Amino acid sequence: MSPEIIGAIGLIVMILLVVLRVPVALAMLGVGLVGFGAVTAPSGALQMLKDIPVDVLAKYDFSAIPLFILMGVFATHSGMAGKLFEATRTIFGGVRGSLGIAGIGSSGIFASISGSSLATASTMTKVALPQMEKYGYQPGFACGVLAAGGTLGIMIPPSIALLVYAILTQQSVGDMFIAGFLPGMLGMVMYSITVMIMVRWKPHLARRGESTPWKEKLVSLTGLIPFSFIFIVIIAGIFFGLFTPTEGAAVGAFVSWAYAFAKGMRMKGLKQSLIETLALSAVVFFMLLGAEALGYFISVSRLSYSLATWIGTLAVSPMVVLICILIMYFLLGLFMDALAMLVITIPVVYPIIVALGFDPVWFGIIAVLTVELGLITPPMGMNIFVIKAMAPHIKLSDMFRGVAPFIVSDVIRLVILVAFPAISLVLLA
Repeated sequence: MSPEIIGAIGLIVMILLVVLRVPVALAMLGVGLVGFGAVTAPSGALQMLKDIPVDVLAKYDFSAIPLFILMGVFATHSGMAGKLFEATRTIFGGVRGSLGIAGIGSSGIFASISGSSLATASTMTKVALPQMEKYGYQPGFACGVLAAGGTLGIMIPPSIALLVYAILTQQSVGDMFIAGFLPGMLGMVMYSITVMIMVRWKPHLARRGESTPWKEKLVSLTGLIPFSFIFIVIIAGIFFGLFTPTEGAAVGAFVSWAYAFAKGMRMKGLKQSLIETLALSAVVFFMLLGAEALGYFISVSRLSYSLATWIGTLAVSPMVVLICILIMYFLLGLFMDALAMLVITIPVVYPIIVALGFDPVWFGIIAVLTVELGLITPPMGMNIFVIKAMAPHIKLSDMFRGVAPFIVSDVIRLVILVAFPAISLVLLA
């Protein structure tokens, strides 16, 4: 049996294991080890099992992951999110759909610190959903707004998904963060426009918010200062070369802790934050271990090389191949976690993208955006299920109906970014 066939069988087995609810990390690790042993020798698989944990856990770039997670946890426990929503609600007061726009805006800003879509969705739901229901928002639409806003966490830097993509493809983490900034801002603007269109088209979805005087709007800007300061320190430091992304994560975590300490966090809160960070980091690192094993297997099986060579012989344009890959991401996103999808597919897809001559940084942005769609698309829709767990009184079907306009908005944004790569790459010029 040829190595390519063994590689194909391994991928099929892995997909079946995931469908059977085997943890994604364990499925990747098991298939990677067994497949590597089948292609080389059992002793090679044992050696890989010894080497991979050291390779992954000792890699300097990966140390940024728990630091970004810790930064987001501190931001959550310090009450920053509540002040952020109140500030954005006041700023947009008097505009029809103002609470929805505030939910989108505060989610986007919070995402710039947390780096996680699920953390953003859960935190902003706790803060914003009661207020939106109080002021007459249709519950399903309110949940759709917050689910969509949560997806901004996967794109707006610092993003754990962009960080993982950069490490898996050996791209610059700083370049990926900078490239994700404008697409993330574009998403925030388009989501806000979607809210405004929907509340004008269907006025029953939301009441006009209470108007606020300009003096109060200006005062409320103070609620944006902590997030703005941390975000500017991290992104400006990386952009101007003052520190690496990992050092930026450490700086951001320290500043977030300092703010939380100033707001009353003491040893008990610090202990809870560290435990939460360790639990989330363990999940991510276990997944990266599995991805590394799968990557070795795919490499020795030459499956990705054979696929790239075969695609090069097809009488279709590279853009057709790219569209097919994005459709594959969208379909996988219906059933799989976003980060898991990236770590599974990048070892196979990335060599094809490079062979076709596409910019790897630009592809990372549109791939992450396509993965982002899966966070709000049925039947998986992880952000929707996170919100459902926090709002059991709202029907799941109403939530999916409420998020549908934002799925359309994301598809339009994806088309724009594919048609105009400069949006993602202009800040790197």
